[in-house]
Amino acid sequence: MKVLIARLNHETNTFSPVPTPLAAFGPDGPTFGEQAYRDNKGMRTAMSAFIDLAEQAGATLVTPVSASANPSGPVDAQAYTTLTQCIVDAVPGCDAILLDLHGAMVAQNSMDGEGDLLVRLRAAAPGVPIGVALDLHANVTPAMVGNADVIVGFKTYPHIDMYETGEHAGRLLFDLLAGRSKPAMRWHQLPLMAHTLRSASFTGAMQRAIEAAREAEASESLAVSIFAGFSLSDIEAPCMSVVVVDAEAPERAQATADRIAMQMWNEREAFVYRSEPLAESIARAKALADGATRPVLLLDHGDNCMSGGSCDTMDVLQEALAQGLDGIGVGPLCDPEAVAKLIAAGEGAEVTVALGNKVSLEGIGLFKKPVTLTGTVRTVGNGEYVITGPTYTGQRSSMGRTVLFDTGAARIVVTERTQEPWDIGVFECAGLDPRKERFLLLKSRMYCRPVFEPISAALVECDSPGVTSSDYSLFPFSKVRRPVFPLDMA
Repeated sequence: MKVLIARLNHETNTFSPVPTPLAAFGPDGPTFGEQAYRDNKGMRTAMSAFIDLAEQAGATLVTPVSASANPSGPVDAQAYTTLTQCIVDAVPGCDAILLDLHGAMVAQNSMDGEGDLLVRLRAAAPGVPIGVALDLHANVTPAMVGNADVIVGFKTYPHIDMYETGEHAGRLLFDLLAGRSKPAMRWHQLPLMAHTLRSASFTGAMQRAIEAAREAEASESLAVSIFAGFSLSDIEAPCMSVVVVDAEAPERAQATADRIAMQMWNEREAFVYRSEPLAESIARAKALADGATRPVLLLDHGDNCMSGGSCDTMDVLQEALAQGLDGIGVGPLCDPEAVAKLIAAGEGAEVTVALGNKVSLEGIGLFKKPVTLTGTVRTVGNGEYVITGPTYTGQRSSMGRTVLFDTGAARIVVTERTQEPWDIGVFECAGLDPRKERFLLLKSRMYCRPVFEPISAALVECDSPGVTSSDYSLFPFSKVRRPVFPLDMA
């Protein structure tokens, strides 16, 4: 038995100014063949679980590609063509296909990156079973559901069950291959655009929907997945959905999907995030820090790298400095131009530099200017660290050349590449101990929380104006099918 196993992950923010060329798909670009296998074997990815299951079954593995890019703007047309063609070309002779996908990819030449890939695979391998693991924030489409035999999504956000999701999807596909079950898959999509900050799996309506999914899995279904969708993608339906895989009972699968979808619709207001003004957030953080022995987290989710942010806006830091906050650890802040100037000055040098606000946001009508700051270059490094937290555990990350720039009130980790603060390593690799700061300003929504919340005194969400803001009024949606909640419906 020969099994094709591949990984292709990208969450596309169609409003993001950050480009997505082929080189973005990995620290050193995508990997192919044997290297794609090695990059996943022993890791906590869905592809890793597929590999383990296939090896346990004694199968021959074909691993054409492993490619994962941080969320950003639409994928470059040539990059999309190269990566998808690599997978399609590996199909001949394969008895099963297992794909580790995101589910919210838009390319310059494809409005439905995963769906178009699955259509091509089904045409290239009619009758060959296809199993797919998707991110919880997938924008599921008819093409995805119609051209896969099994779809299973993450049940956690922050995502810490990527391996388990791959194991679940892979087990169902191998059961199909062995004749132990005949999956029937149905879905229900809602006209509901959820805010990402209301898709956390540990609280609120999303938690209740996932609990309903787990109960259905325990009693009757093979798999039930709740997809929050990714609403910063201007496509026909960047919306919430439910996908159910049942054992030979399509009517029951549809009934389960409909029932849980109705539960979600009845709680639709709970999927809307209402931001407080930035000045109020900073004032609240300042009060929380009084007498605290651990840092207060300032989460700048309006410029979140893992939703397509430029990672260079300065609004939250400017407001913090204006209100007199000090002891602020900041990072990572992506500004290659400033990095070059600071490195040229050298460690120990005092430098005045124009920092941040250099990536144009005019696509959403925002115009910002760099902020001039004076400080000392404390350290210069390569920005590399290994993730020790529960998401992407063990993977090597690289922020490019990295500088710790100390302005007195703030110590800023300035990098050449955008980077989600997955781990305290983003600070420690630059020589900063985040535990000793009064405040930590992180460009993150959720992924930082499992690592940074345990070392913090409190957390304050700061909604700055940027391409990952929770304020939908900033975004000129033109392709979304209307009416949709909350843009149109009360």
